[in-house]
Amino acid sequence: MILYQGLTMLDVFGPLEALQQLSYVHKLNLYLISDNLDTVTSEVPATENPLHSHFFTNLKPTHTFATVPSDLEVLMIPGGAGPVGGLRALNSTVDFIRTTYPKLRYLITICVGSGLAAQAGVLDGKRATTHKGAWSTIVPLGPNVTWVHKARWVEDGNIWTSSGVSAGIDVTFAFIQKIYGAENATAVANGIEYDRHMDPDWDPFSDIFPISNSTS
Repeated sequence: MILYQGLTMLDVFGPLEALQQLSYVHKLNLYLISDNLDTVTSEVPATENPLHSHFFTNLKPTHTFATVPSDLEVLMIPGGAGPVGGLRALNSTVDFIRTTYPKLRYLITICVGSGLAAQAGVLDGKRATTHKGAWSTIVPLGPNVTWVHKARWVEDGNIWTSSGVSAGIDVTFAFIQKIYGAENATAVANGIEYDRHMDPDWDPFSDIFPISNSTS
């Protein structure tokens, strides 16, 4: 899981909770990756926090882009303030995605994390989706991507992209079901008492945030 300043908490912890439960029956190793080992915060820019609320979490990366094991198989990219013009430049993150993708078995993006993958060029020629409320910001980052507005998640080859925030949990379960089987996906969902959306085309938020409001 990639970490960067201003990430969205549920984008990280929702998918990781499901995968942690899976790790009890299938051996999985978790790497929290960033460009350095400094603590990463979910704090958003002051412009997005007008009340100056102190309501964020801190995460400690386990590896840098340079030290993550070379046999990394699955890379997950969360959303947050970064891809929509947040706290700092994410050029090193985009470069890591670009150079690492050819060695991966699977790439999964959550929410506007697809904007980072789009900037890296790995979504070119593929179908993908993103947070509908950020559509007009993220879509221009990938002019060669076939963006799907009405989708909870989209699977294209070995890349999985999801819609906003909570959709990251559903795309993770869809990934678990395909790779590890429906029995394991069901057992994990029941274990955390999560009612899955199993239809990738289920997307009421595409009506709440209609594409007519987009510049794309």
